[in-house]
This record gives sequence, C-alpha cells and structure tokens, in this order.
Amino acid sequence: MAPTKITKTIKLADGNRMPVMGFGTYKIGDQETMNTAIDAAWNAGYRMFDTAMLYRNEDILGPAIQQLGLPREGLFLTSKVAEVVQGYDRTMKAVEGSLKRLQTDYLDLLLVHWPVREYFFDTWKAMEQLKADGKVRSIGVSNYTISHLELLATQAKEMPVVNQVEYHPYLNQQALFDYDQEKNIVTEAWSPLGRRAVLDNPMLMKIAKHHQKSVAQIVLRWELQHELVTIPKSTHPDRIKENAEIFDFDLDVDEMTMIDILNRNERTGNEPEIVYETGKQY
Repeated sequence: MAPTKITKTIKLADGNRMPVMGFGTYKIGDQETMNTAIDAAWNAGYRMFDTAMLYRNEDILGPAIQQLGLPREGLFLTSKVAEVVQGYDRTMKAVEGSLKRLQTDYLDLLLVHWPVREYFFDTWKAMEQLKADGKVRSIGVSNYTISHLELLATQAKEMPVVNQVEYHPYLNQQALFDYDQEKNIVTEAWSPLGRRAVLDNPMLMKIAKHHQKSVAQIVLRWELQHELVTIPKSTHPDRIKENAEIFDFDLDVDEMTMIDILNRNERTGNEPEIVYETGKQY
C-alpha cells in the first residue's frame, strides 16, 4: 500500500501551492543517513524537502530522492542562496550548481538564506530572473525582518511569497508574523521545536498528556493552527513518523493561548541584523 501523504497545502501569492509541512535536512551529512531519513520521511507522508547551499548536502539529498523513483511533479524542493555566493552573477551560477547537485531541472522554492547588505538588491534581482527563466517556481527569503522586507519593497518587481524564520514557542515573532500575513507572505518556521529547547516545558508536557501526544506533536500542531508552514527535522525514522502524525487532533483556543504566552523572544540561531551587516553568521 502506498504511504499516506501530507496533502494539506497553502496557496502562495504567486498562485503556486506548497505543503503546510516539510522535512528539514539541516546537519544531515552522509549518504546513508540521508537515504534512510528521506525514505522514512516519504513513507511518513512528507512531500516537501528543505535544504540549502550552506548545509552542503544537496549532493546527497539529490541521490536520496532519486532512489525513491518518484515523478518530479510529486515533490516540492526548497533550497537557499548562501551569503558567500550572493550578488547577481554569483547567485545565478550558484543556483545552477544546486540544480545539478539535486539532480533536478527546477526548484519549487528558492530562498535568500540570510539578508546581506552588500548584495541585498542584486541577489533579489537574480532571484526574479531565475523565476522568469523557469529555474525556480517561487521565490522567497529567510531570516528577513520587517525592516528588510520594507527595504526590499523599494526596488523589488515582485515580493517574496515565503519568509522562513526561526519560530517556536519561545520565539513566536508575532509582529513579523502579522506583517507577513498583511503582505500575503507565508511564514515558514525553521527550528520549529527550538532545537529541542521547548520539549521539557511543563505547560507543553501537560497539554501533550491531555491529548496523548508528544510535546513535539503539540508544538507542530500549534504552528499549523497559526497557519504557518513548518519543517521539523530528525534522522530517526520513529520521530520522523511521529512528527507527521499531527492531523488527527486540534488544540482549543485556551491551549493555543497558553502556548502563545510562552514566548521569551529567545533565539537559538543568529540575529538577522548582525548577519545583514557583516555578511557572516557567528
């Protein structure tokens, strides 16, 4: 029997659709682990796979997907332009490299991984051209603040359809999320579990026990009910499967509110403004 797929999608501003849940591949660094993870993810229902030039694993994700023998149109592939290859010409060349490593003719979604002041507008112009050339179907950004998005709007011919940012109960970025919604930009959560920092939270554990679910499932469900796209990652087949099993229950209004107020404005990753100014992560 064919595996059940995660069928729920969200419509992007450009008319394309993306799954509301995908599989993250950050820190998966060898072929055997990638093959196992992608096979488990496929069987758990994932159809969207997220990578980045910075992860240096496009060359093992491509073969891992190929081993499944799937039609390309049944997949949704995302990659991101690293800081070190930003700028118009370098971005154009870098994406050609990504396509070769991923063994595909196009990306469903291409993101600017981090905003960089020096190449801010030139990189986005390349993104627009790549879309016009059919190399990518949708273009977006990652780790952009409201000020970055407002700056981009001064020269962009078309605005990002996705903003992938760190988002979890300890960092819900409410103002940014509200701005994205107002501008018809889908917010996508990376580090949706706060790099596991939220998993021992007593309130989340209580809600999880009530629903007979794991804390991870509660957090991922909270994100979906807030109309975010989320991309959990794991290399353990049982956890990969568990993370996908969040479509058979709902959190009520009180539970959603209790999770909302856990916010601490606490990042586990880099501060976007510092990367923007320096062009480097720290």
